[in-house]
Amino acid sequence: MATVVKQDKKIRSSRVGRKPVAIPAGVSVTVEGQQVTLQGKNGTAALSVHPLVLVEQAGAELKLQPCKLSNEAKYRAMTGTMRALLNNMVIGVSQGFSRKLQLVGVGYRAQAQGKVLNLTLGFSHPVEFKVPDGITIETPTQTEIIIRGVDKQQVGEVAAKIRAYRPPEPYKGKGVRYADETIILKEAKKK
Repeated sequence: MATVVKQDKKIRSSRVGRKPVAIPAGVSVTVEGQQVTLQGKNGTAALSVHPLVLVEQAGAELKLQPCKLSNEAKYRAMTGTMRALLNNMVIGVSQGFSRKLQLVGVGYRAQAQGKVLNLTLGFSHPVEFKVPDGITIETPTQTEIIIRGVDKQQVGEVAAKIRAYRPPEPYKGKGVRYADETIILKEAKKK
């Protein structure tokens, strides 16, 4: 009977973490220790980089690497995560992020008034959503809501909160949905 010897699995470095983050023209970067601050035409964003990751600016690029050259997965994984967050910040301050919602249903309406979004969603009362700082909401038509901001996570969170007031129901598809969302409708009960 032959004996099987387990070999140590070699941990490869993160493919995402190895890519440098390109800094476009018009975006200024300040790296102070583990604090990275970006400023662009859409605003300012700051990130406190995890202690397991080193950040350095090389010309028009930000390069990340694990602070310890070891085979531990947590160092490699955190490098990829921090690189993705920095890349999202660069896109946010230069181009910005947006999410579009649609209202489907008879009488469903939305109207942005300053820092408040008024929603009529078939309830006995109107819904007032207070817009957080750093987010702008537009309503080009009564059934469309466009959410814009610098922070990708915050834009997605605001869109999810608005959608949660009246998620699309599965029989007629009425409710608040993302513009690119596909609703699979159920068949009604038959007698």
